[in-house]
Formats: sequence, C-alpha cells, structure tokens
Amino acid sequence: MTHALNTPDSGKSSKALYGGTSSRRITVRDIAAAKQRGEKWPMLTAYDAMTASVFDEAGIPVMLVGDSMGNCHLGYDSTVPVTLDQVTMLSAAVVRGTKRALIVGDMPFGSYQEGAVQALRSATRLMKEAGVGAVKLEGGERSAHQIELLVNSGIPVMAHIGLTPQSVNAYGGYPVQGRGEEAAQQLLRDAKAVQDAGAFAVVLELVPAELSAEVTRILHIPTVGIGAGVECDAQVLVWTDMAGMTAGRLPRFVKQYARMREVLGDAAKAFAEDVVAGAYPAEEHSFH
Repeated sequence: MTHALNTPDSGKSSKALYGGTSSRRITVRDIAAAKQRGEKWPMLTAYDAMTASVFDEAGIPVMLVGDSMGNCHLGYDSTVPVTLDQVTMLSAAVVRGTKRALIVGDMPFGSYQEGAVQALRSATRLMKEAGVGAVKLEGGERSAHQIELLVNSGIPVMAHIGLTPQSVNAYGGYPVQGRGEEAAQQLLRDAKAVQDAGAFAVVLELVPAELSAEVTRILHIPTVGIGAGVECDAQVLVWTDMAGMTAGRLPRFVKQYARMREVLGDAAKAFAEDVVAGAYPAEEHSFH
C-alpha cells in the first residue's frame, strides 16, 4: 500500500502527524508531541475497512470509529441505540483496513455509565477484540472516575465534552453548550477534570469558539473541535458529512469537500441504464 505521507512535504517535519514520513502506527505520545509543537491535525470517522484504507492512504493520522455510525451507517435517528457489539465489529474492520492511523473506538451509550468497573470491562473488550489504540467516552466531571481507572489500567482515553450526543434525550436536541457564565465555568471544570483524570485528548463539540480557544490555551492535552472554532488543536468531522454523502440539512459547522452522494448515484444510474439497454455486460466482460 502506498501512503500519501510517504512523500515528504518540505514544509513539514518528518514527525508531523499529517504529512510526516513515519509509517508506524500513530500513538498517544505522538499526539502529545504535536501539541508541544503547536501542530494542528485532522481526524475523521470511519466505519469499515475500505473507507478507512482510503483515509489511511490520504495520511489521516487519527480515525474515530464513532457511535455516529448509528445515524450515518446503521439507520438509527440517534447514537443511543448503538451497541458495544456493533462498535467492536466495525472497529476491528477499521483496524484491519489501516496501517498508520491511531484508531479510537467509541464507547456507546450504556457501556460505561454504570461506573468504572463497567467502563473497564467495555474498554478492555474494544482493545482486545477490535485492536483499537484508544477509546473515547462522553462526559466531563461525571466521567472522570471512569477515565482515571481506564488510564491506570493502560487504556488511553479521549474524552468528549460540550455537546454529548448520547445525552440527546436529556438536552431535548443538540444545543450549543457553554453559553453564559455558569455554563462556561462548568465546561472549564469538565475540561480540567478529564485532563486531571489522564485523558490524552478531549473533543469539544458545539462550543462557542472563544470558550474553545480558552480551553485549548489552558490545557496541556490537545483539544479536538467539532463545531468549536478554529483555535482547537485538531478538527474532526463525520466522514459522510465531509464527503457529501449525507442527505438533508447539515449542521452549520460542516464543510462538504466532495459530492460523493451525487457521484455514487450517477454511477448506479449509469449501471442500471446499461443493464436495461442490454449494453452491459459487453463482449469484453463475457466468457466463452
């Protein structure tokens, strides 16, 4: 497999997460070093081996097997129904499809809320059965105990604060988080709590840009923004949103970099028309 990042960019360090020359797996130590260098880096979701291999060849250094699979891969209307079995199966596929990226397995709703022991059991399964290099879980102060036990057990944890989609029923939707003095102070407490618990990075979702900039400044671990402004150390998008596969209205923070839904639809129509017209299979596609 030829990796795009095997061609050095004269403007980037060989140690860079994106555009570097190393072909080994990215680790949490590399993530920490990028923060020290002031290097920004991209993260995308992935849910299958083929798509993950494309992103790996493109040099994406971190991939999240997100519970967003519920919305864009499994047909649910939220992330809540996603099970640990489903995340484990798809995480294993993404690991098999990649050689360099750090793969982070999302811990779905119901897999860690009971407490630290349940969290350890669930995260251990993702590490052993799927082969992920880290896990992600939602919650700040309320999840600090779980994060601390996982980290002390040798499991790297990416935290997730701000808008936490697994709490959609409690929020009554997907509102921006951290607006107002009290909410901003709570988000700062959450950020410090997950850092103190040992998280190697923290996702900030739907957080005002000014507040995300402050969090990024005060933390020594990287912040990963999604709808959280440009000052975060990294940015993540759901790949189907990024590539234009998602139908309907998109969140304000999404930028579409392709129109893959349109391209795939055109290909399907062209195939169908060839079959109906008797043009496929042609002689060169047939055996005698």
